[in-house]
Parts: sequence; C-alpha cells; structure tokens
Amino acid sequence: MRLFECGTLVPGCQWHTRADNDAEVVRRAVEHMRTDHGETVIRENMVDHIKERIRNEASAA
Repeated sequence: MRLFECGTLVPGCQWHTRADNDAEVVRRAVEHMRTDHGETVIRENMVDHIKERIRNEASAA
C-alpha cells in the first residue's frame, strides 16, 4: 500500500491517503489540494513534490 501525508508538503495539514498505486494517490492528493487548500492550478512541479513524498505504508510506521 502506498501512502501520502499532506503535512509533509503543507505543514500542519493532517490529511493523508493510501492506495494500491502511486497514480491513485496522486489523483486523490491533487483533489485534496483543490478542495481543501484552494489550489486552482496544479502545476507539474506540485505533482512532482507529491510523488517525492509518497512512500510504502509499511516503512512509514
């Protein structure tokens, strides 16, 4: 399982998501950025920053 914790990108945010693959994690994270953080334009570098912070859930514990 792959894990993304928004607080690693947006300090103080407690939101996180997990999915079987990185593509689904990125999709969910982008939607979160739009709805919760008011991002109207998701630039490629933001997607890159999200991807850099995705990790295996087992190693996150």
